[in-house]
Amino acid sequence: MSTVAAMSRKADFPGLVTSSGKPWHYLDSAATAQKPQAVIDAVTKALGVDYATVHRGVYTRSAEMTLGYEAARRRVAQLIGGREDEVVFTRGATEAINLVAYSYPNKGRVLLSTLEHHSNIVPWQLAGWQIDVCPLTPDGKIDLDAAERMLTPEHTMVAFAHVSNVLGSVLDAKRAAELAHSVGAKLLLDGCQAVPRMAVDVAALDCDFYAFSGHKLYGPTGIGALWARGEILDAMPPWQGGGSMIDRVTFEKTTYAPPPQRFEAGTPAIVEAIGLGAACDYVAAIGLDAIHAHEARLVAATREALRGMNDVTLFGPEDAAGIVSFAIRGVHPHDLGTILDEEDVAIRAGHHCAQPLMEHLGVDATARASFGLYSDEDDIAALLRGIERTKRIFG
Repeated sequence: MSTVAAMSRKADFPGLVTSSGKPWHYLDSAATAQKPQAVIDAVTKALGVDYATVHRGVYTRSAEMTLGYEAARRRVAQLIGGREDEVVFTRGATEAINLVAYSYPNKGRVLLSTLEHHSNIVPWQLAGWQIDVCPLTPDGKIDLDAAERMLTPEHTMVAFAHVSNVLGSVLDAKRAAELAHSVGAKLLLDGCQAVPRMAVDVAALDCDFYAFSGHKLYGPTGIGALWARGEILDAMPPWQGGGSMIDRVTFEKTTYAPPPQRFEAGTPAIVEAIGLGAACDYVAAIGLDAIHAHEARLVAATREALRGMNDVTLFGPEDAAGIVSFAIRGVHPHDLGTILDEEDVAIRAGHHCAQPLMEHLGVDATARASFGLYSDEDDIAALLRGIERTKRIFG
């Protein structure tokens, strides 16, 4: 068995079969990852025999559920190299970025890039930040030389994708941090596509904020995390009010709990957090370096095969992380996606919530194949067969 096939662990993922029991070639992990049985079991147990509220109950099961919930926070912190009191649970990266955009007290100019997901564009607009846009290099990476020229003391935030959700291009995050800090700005990294497929150490990256979603990390939907330096969280006011985030409430004045509870208003996503903790355990046991190497081989093999088709345009750098975006001349990506579905192959087709990037690429949409730790050579072969069939239909 090849090294690519050996990593796939398909047997751990009950969703990777069709209703008729045939293999389902799932190549849309950048949108959302399939769930391993270990996560499904953790969620089922948390919803069942373990279920109770957290933080408020004095009875035994509530106390035990609180321990499980906070253990999940600790697992998230360990996964990315932060402290657990610096991890805020959110509904996902979108809410995490909104939290920073609205609550960071030193609003000013924010430097984004051409390849950002809409969730790293719209929150800054809504919160009233002034936006500058860093261009890309010819191979689709954020141009940090241009960023260095653009940054001024008026910039109080730099917010970049750690890995592009369309191109798979990987940011030199350490240099981005150096550039941001050189003008007194903070660096926020959108880690949605990085955390599932490469080792992340926020201390080594020297970033100030790190946001990611649980469902792309083989965990449940409705849960994500914002990591931020403790001193920054201490200086930020809450952006939502309600239960759990308070110290004392009167009609005249309310005082707030310390972080991270200050930013977790209301009953939290208890079950989802526990599922995320189980997902962190699952990927940590495999090893993120091993997952990254596995996906790199899949990307290289797919790009090599597509490069041999003279009617296919590839987007992004050769060393893309886990993602291959492409277009076929004369075939709309939606048509390709529909025909591939008939072959039990699932890809993404569209603008991928990155319309400014599509405009930069000069296309309305791309087809995107994205891999997970369960992907293997059989999935690539099925993709290529489906592409050849599509070309015959449209030829």
